[in-house]
Amino acid sequence: MSRLHAQTIVFATSGAVLVLEILAGRLMAPYVGVSLETFTGIIGTILAGIALGAAVGGRLADRRDPTSLIGAALIVGGVLSWLSIPIVSFLGPGVGNEVPAIVILSLFGFFLPAMALTSVGPMVAKIRLQSLTETGEVVGGLSAAATVGALVGTFFTGFVLVSAAPTRPVILVLGLALVIWGVVFSVTHGGQKLPSGGLGIVALLIFGLATVSADPCEFESAYACGRVVTDDDDDSLRFLILDTLRHGAVDLDDPTHLEFRYINIIGDAVDALPEGPIDALHLGGGAFSVPGYINATRPGSTNLVLEIDPLLVDVAEDELGLILGPDLSVRTGDARLALDGLATDSYDLIVGDAFGGLSVPWHLTTTEFIGELDRVLRPGGLYVMNVIDGGENRFAEAELATLAEHFDHLAAVVPNDWPRPAPVNQILIASDTPLPYLVVDVVHGVIVDDVEAFTGGAMVLRDDFAPVEQLAANP
Repeated sequence: MSRLHAQTIVFATSGAVLVLEILAGRLMAPYVGVSLETFTGIIGTILAGIALGAAVGGRLADRRDPTSLIGAALIVGGVLSWLSIPIVSFLGPGVGNEVPAIVILSLFGFFLPAMALTSVGPMVAKIRLQSLTETGEVVGGLSAAATVGALVGTFFTGFVLVSAAPTRPVILVLGLALVIWGVVFSVTHGGQKLPSGGLGIVALLIFGLATVSADPCEFESAYACGRVVTDDDDDSLRFLILDTLRHGAVDLDDPTHLEFRYINIIGDAVDALPEGPIDALHLGGGAFSVPGYINATRPGSTNLVLEIDPLLVDVAEDELGLILGPDLSVRTGDARLALDGLATDSYDLIVGDAFGGLSVPWHLTTTEFIGELDRVLRPGGLYVMNVIDGGENRFAEAELATLAEHFDHLAAVVPNDWPRPAPVNQILIASDTPLPYLVVDVVHGVIVDDVEAFTGGAMVLRDDFAPVEQLAANP
């Protein structure tokens, strides 16, 4: 086997492992969400598979002709890649979304394909090591090729594949390419025996099972797996579901109807502002129900929505009644980056309703970010922020403490049966002017206006330390 051939094999197999690692997050997201814990569990599991695969591959290469093993390892890696789809589809709905569940789903879905593909590297090294005098060059060259393959797999998948094609077809094509490669390698290298017909039938059955496994995604972008669901009792009421959560609801016949309690609280805050048109900035679009409510109740208002996912805007236009125009515009991209281009004192209301899974993206919670919101907000304006927390309520309290760094008047709106041990939507409200009118006008929860007692000296979130997902209560 030539040096180029050997390096090509380890380059491609390492790249395939990283493709699976990134796609694992998308495949698992509808069941366990998208969070730091999700990716930590996936990365740790894949690394364990890589470690065991290298050890097993090296041991096998010392006991059998490695040339006879490589084709089989490629075929097994491809078939196991297919198998990850039905495994995740079957286990996902009932596994839960806590850390042990994430690790279990990662382990059953992706540990074995990572192990099989990584076992190829030591086999190739065994073939190439003809003399002790070239050990360093051979091992170093193969290690470099494997690392470059992992980098290419990471960049190509993260920057291209996840936004260009749905996850499941990509995994199917990747597995098919590995199986075909394994078959060709087995035939062209010494006439090695192919797997028995029985094993071939099993592989075909697994491929068929992967193609028909239930797919919870109606649409899939680089950021979420989503679908739009129509209410069983009201054809005009539609729900936007992203990964594991309902992210909004829209009544196509009545934009003033706000379905969820927390959105009603945001509506209460909108109603509490002085009469007349307002200029509103929205961090996150969701189902775009709040901009619709503002336009319906305050004609002449303007709404700018900062939404990171362009596909979500298209879905909202196609299925959720979103109509863009002078009164409602959207800028796609990260909300924090977009703030730099907004004028000082330009908005009467800012609504923070951006989520990644159950958590607000950490960089939209820090005192540095809140300072920018304070700059953009007009004197007397409101910042209304949706958070999900419960139990010890550490994240909500830390966020209030962070808001207190910039705003003199704060309140939290919690459910009527507060406190709750389980996570629940809470609305945090901040302004540079007193909020006495909210006590009367907010009717969908309980006002907590003694913020100092509520926070209890909680930490202030900063760019260099904002452990949002660790502070928030787990469901």
